[in-house]
Amino acid sequence: MRRKLAAGNWKMNGLAASLAELETLAQAPAPHQTDRMICPPATLLARAVNVAGEITIGGQDCHPQPSGAHTGDVSAAMLADAGATAVIVGHSERRADHHETDADIRAKAEAAWAAGLTAVICLGESLAQREAEETLSVIAAQLEASTPDGATGTNTVIAYEPIWAIGTGLVPSLDQIAEVHDAMRAQLVARFGATEGKAMRLLYGGSVKPDNAADIFATSNVDGALVGGASLKAADFQAIIDALDAA
Repeated sequence: MRRKLAAGNWKMNGLAASLAELETLAQAPAPHQTDRMICPPATLLARAVNVAGEITIGGQDCHPQPSGAHTGDVSAAMLADAGATAVIVGHSERRADHHETDADIRAKAEAAWAAGLTAVICLGESLAQREAEETLSVIAAQLEASTPDGATGTNTVIAYEPIWAIGTGLVPSLDQIAEVHDAMRAQLVARFGATEGKAMRLLYGGSVKPDNAADIFATSNVDGALVGGASLKAADFQAIIDALDAA
């Protein structure tokens, strides 16, 4: 059985005072069947580790090289050294704002593994692609090219985040979410075999909130969520965690 995962991506939000929200989350009773993760900005990562308790701390991105002349970048080894155990790679905002390609994301996932981190690989289609009925082909191509050989249920999590649903309040129908997640599962099983293909957790992200979480988590092959804005407040994220744990 795959354990569920509620992962919060704080993006470029959070100052030292924000760690009080993480402390509140850490003091809540641990869920029965759900792992929890918070990915704060790099400036807070080491301090977050100190107050996170049983909550996993992850980075939001990493450079594919372990070190070097890359001013402003952070390597996977640096994240691990600060106490992180996971890192998001390929978020649509990185793909769009920094022009990251599937090949870039594949290299970052490999770098994460080399540093002992779990790679949370993000995929997602644009609104134009959705309206052109290209979603399944776009996601299949991203999944194939962004996921390195050697992916397992331990070192890899896949997060489907339709770009048009991130921060907009728009959410695909449950049938649309299930269609994509079922297709991803089938593709992973075909490529990596039944054992590992079924072991990799598939997260949904895109305007997940306490009031829609239960329905999303009851959907086929949805093992959890990658949550943006709703993870910044402990009360909101805890409600999502509770809905996931009860699903």
